[in-house]
Amino acid sequence: MKIVDCVKLPYHNDIRNLSKQQLSNKQVTKGHEMKLSIIGGGGVRTPRLIPSLVKRAARLGLDELWLMDNDAAKLELIGRLCQQMAGDAPFRIILTTNAEAAVRDAQHVITAIRPGLEQGRAIDERICFDHGILGQETTGAAGFAMAMRSIPAILEIAQLVNRVGASGAWIYNFTNPAGLVAQALHDAGVERIIGICDSANGAQHAVSRFLGIPLQRVHHTVYGLNHLSWTSRVRVDADTNGGGEEVFPALLFDDRFVQATHMQMFAPGLRAWQQAFLNEYLHYFYHRDEALAALIKKSETRGEETIRLTHQLLDRLRAVEGDPQASIAAYRELMDARSRSYMAHARAGKDRVKMDPVGEDEEGYAAVALGCVEAIQNHTRHYTGLNVPNRGAISGMADDDIVEVGCWIDERGIVPEPVGVIPDHQLLLMQNVKQYERLGSHAVLRRDRSLAVQALTVHPLIGSYPLAEKLVDAFIRAHEPLIGAWH
Repeated sequence: MKIVDCVKLPYHNDIRNLSKQQLSNKQVTKGHEMKLSIIGGGGVRTPRLIPSLVKRAARLGLDELWLMDNDAAKLELIGRLCQQMAGDAPFRIILTTNAEAAVRDAQHVITAIRPGLEQGRAIDERICFDHGILGQETTGAAGFAMAMRSIPAILEIAQLVNRVGASGAWIYNFTNPAGLVAQALHDAGVERIIGICDSANGAQHAVSRFLGIPLQRVHHTVYGLNHLSWTSRVRVDADTNGGGEEVFPALLFDDRFVQATHMQMFAPGLRAWQQAFLNEYLHYFYHRDEALAALIKKSETRGEETIRLTHQLLDRLRAVEGDPQASIAAYRELMDARSRSYMAHARAGKDRVKMDPVGEDEEGYAAVALGCVEAIQNHTRHYTGLNVPNRGAISGMADDDIVEVGCWIDERGIVPEPVGVIPDHQLLLMQNVKQYERLGSHAVLRRDRSLAVQALTVHPLIGSYPLAEKLVDAFIRAHEPLIGAWH
């Protein structure tokens, strides 16, 4: 397999090379057939979408899956694995290093890029730890550093989709920090973008698994911001008028449920006070000092750990490249190791809880994104937690605040489910972090150092103007070749 500008990999054995002229003339929006593109398709998480796509291909009318990445060698390796996993699925997998070719005429575009790669994340974490604060790629100062690189790149992709994508094309953003990226793109006027994070549906998955019932029978009420959300209600067999059996708060006080989920990471008194299923990233806020001390003690940061595991994975895939079964086995083994190490500092040696819902074999992000794709494509109705404009869903938040909330999706778009009034202490934390996101969005869009310092100053995990100045200057120095000059 060789990638030049674009290589088409049909599900049968012949490989057809397309010229640039053929690409520009090709029409993919014909009948019910669909083109789905993944920008950042050489990422190690891309193969996790393939089983979901195979399962849904006929319902979606999926004709072409385009994987775009600017690292041709990695794209070739991951793309071959995706082809092996797809088997004889009725869609073609197309690899390209050309972003315009990838999004041209696509009805749905997934963005899963990492500007600065894993090394950028590791640099951010070390800068934060050197200044005595939390280093985490979506939360706090390191999250802002990630946004400095992510927002301009995703905005450029969104503008490209608007120019050459199919009419009404949607963008599903996996790139971190998902909430802040979605806020910045919304502030920049991008309308058809959805922030995707599987943790928004953590309570739904946890109840499904604990009770041994299919995910579709579980309806959850989630509200907050990305990686800063709560689930106050979970109902089983709810109908369109509500109803159903309430299983919260009873399960929240069931020690078997607590120990079977990441709720075990939170202090008993905190769980009793909140009376909600907590997003696992709230551990960095409610157990801040404990989390920081544990992370600083580790011999390597999460970013450094991810670099090591990713290198191991790619080396293994190269070593068994001609053996599909060995490639798939190596991928699953190394990705399982990566998953087990996630937030290990907070789990006291316990394995990460498996959150796959009963009756589903889909990885979390795939289920969220492809559920939305299917609802929009097939004019069906679907419910899931997303990062979208508030539009009155959560009282006390502005209509154009990007929030994490349960949504109904169909061909007309996305409608957040009304939540109403939430507890004051949760609302105040939301508003505080949203102030940071608002300032951070404008700072990155304008490359404005002073706004960046203000953003970090108001963040509850930082709260110091001199410290914010030091952090912003360190991030600009470290990433200037990628983010350009700030003023």
